[in-house]
Amino acid sequence: MTISQDTSAAVAHFAGRLAFETDVSDVHSALAAGTSFTLVDVRSPESWDQGHIPGAVHLPGGKVRLRAERSIDRGKPVVVYCWGPACNGATKAALEFAKLGYDVKEMIGGFEYWVREGFAYETENGPIQPDADPLTAPL
Repeated sequence: MTISQDTSAAVAHFAGRLAFETDVSDVHSALAAGTSFTLVDVRSPESWDQGHIPGAVHLPGGKVRLRAERSIDRGKPVVVYCWGPACNGATKAALEFAKLGYDVKEMIGGFEYWVREGFAYETENGPIQPDADPLTAPL
């Protein structure tokens, strides 16, 4: 492994990521603080019914280009999420929102890490309050 002496490239890389990514803890904190943004779940209807973040809007990723402008307020920042780290559906949806001119970020970790951190979620049968995964929760 070679270590680059050009730290400005590293700064640009990581600053760029933070400009377009957020994580589940930051989203949870922003929702609790009443920060104005639209949280968009881009998973399938079946996944949405199994569980989604309270207050999220459901817009399957393949429908963003067709439905975003009539259902998502362009005046608010948008945060998109999919299932988890192994799913690039949120990345694809974020790209579509960006192409449409939205201020958009991707919530890394997705719904999987929302649940693993012990944050409440809603299902078609009502709310769920999971226990935090000891591997993700602070000691």
